Amino acid sequence: MTSHQPHLSLRSASPAKTRAEAVVVGVLQDAKGALTLAPGAEDVTAAYGRRLRPLLATLGVTGRAGEVVRVPAGEQVATSLLVLVGLGKDTGPDAVRRAAGAAARSVPNATSVALALPAGTPELVRAVAEGYLLGGYAFTAYKKPSDTTAPGEVVVLSPAARRAECVAALQEGLLLAGAVARTRDWVNTPPAHLTPPALADTVAAAVAEHNKAAVKAAGKGAPQVSVTVHDEQALAELGCGGILSVGLSSAAPPRLVELSYEPEDAVAHVALVGKGITFDSGGLTIKPGGSMATMKSDMAGAAAVANATLALAALGVPVRISAFLPMAENMISGTGSRPGDVLTIRGGTTVELTNIDAEGRLLLADALVLATERKPDVIVDVATLTGHMVAALGDKVTGVMGTADVVEAVLSAAERAGEESWPMPIPEIMGERIRSSKVADLSQHDWIRWGGGLYAAAFLREFTAGVPWAHLDIAGPSFNTGGPYGHVTAGGTGTGVTTLVEYVRSLA
Repeated sequence: MTSHQPHLSLRSASPAKTRAEAVVVGVLQDAKGALTLAPGAEDVTAAYGRRLRPLLATLGVTGRAGEVVRVPAGEQVATSLLVLVGLGKDTGPDAVRRAAGAAARSVPNATSVALALPAGTPELVRAVAEGYLLGGYAFTAYKKPSDTTAPGEVVVLSPAARRAECVAALQEGLLLAGAVARTRDWVNTPPAHLTPPALADTVAAAVAEHNKAAVKAAGKGAPQVSVTVHDEQALAELGCGGILSVGLSSAAPPRLVELSYEPEDAVAHVALVGKGITFDSGGLTIKPGGSMATMKSDMAGAAAVANATLALAALGVPVRISAFLPMAENMISGTGSRPGDVLTIRGGTTVELTNIDAEGRLLLADALVLATERKPDVIVDVATLTGHMVAALGDKVTGVMGTADVVEAVLSAAERAGEESWPMPIPEIMGERIRSSKVADLSQHDWIRWGGGLYAAAFLREFTAGVPWAHLDIAGPSFNTGGPYGHVTAGGTGTGVTTLVEYVRSLA
């Protein structure tokens, strides 16, 4: 579904002598605001000599993060186009990933590209690869073919190109960028084409593709990812009243997809849960029309969990994974749930419905109970859960709540992944608010305007059975309604995938 992905390779060639049609270099600001070319571009600096600073000044280059200036190269270097990308004052993986992403959108018609950004360590090599591939992502499945072509060859220039750990880092970057891109594809797909049954089939097909590749790479003994799809009849037998209550309103019935990865050398067991609302109209508590425009993205949590699971399996991480992806479409019909209805979650807890647009927590409740039954060491759920979290943290930051040490570990993983996250509390008062129903064990929602994202987390905690747990509310960063920035493109962002990968790896 994405546009053509170029082939990336790793070399130690000189950026001044390479004959790639475009060469990308970083521009750094020092403490006094003076500009220099970043590590990786030393040969270009030497080739221009004293003419470099006057050239940068004439072009109005500032070096600020995200700035891109294209320069027809002179006789000093072999390339015909020099692409200057601002890094600000930072040469860490996050800055490099963003710079590579911005560069990818600046060379669409070059036949070959050399990336001479800071890439002297495995972490930087991975960042360059991820940034370039994700920054150049485009969802083209529903567009007529375009004359614009991506470069056929992209070379990451690194002085450490021959080190085995850098070669491995490049492959890891390609794998993770592919997992994020596939998540973006699913989130960007029109909701009529990705109903719960269709999404379940899509996940199952991705698992089959992964297993086939694993056998090809490592033989028949390679650990496989198993997939089980529970239809509406199976959900009824499982007692999943939350999932069924949301799915009642749609002609497309609900599903629960269960993934399992069990390597023989597993040193830990994690359960991952992802919200999969394929479209959210709000049900009888109908959303304003403008608020429905991006609701195809309400399954971004399920997409992130599925693709993170497959990436972890492909990396051979020695952690057992039990993943649960509850899927439903929240529509409006005579068969839908009503405010005042009472439903029973798996395990017997009753919930009074007060807001049919607060449906995600009902899916997650059933899935969390199923997750606890697998006896994992820890549970992490990912969900586009509340507009309250967007109001609190903006549209680029994930809110993380739950058990203190798990939250801390997830935040650390997010930092390594380059995804912005922030800890949020679950105050004691929320425990009282979720028990405000006079007819059921819990109230799904209480219409108090303040702290709704924290209320939702307190509600979810009721179904974790005391297992260490973290909840990631990705309602803001899962979908970019603005223009591209760094390695993040418009539409589905794939947020959560690399954070989950980094977190689960830390358990090993």
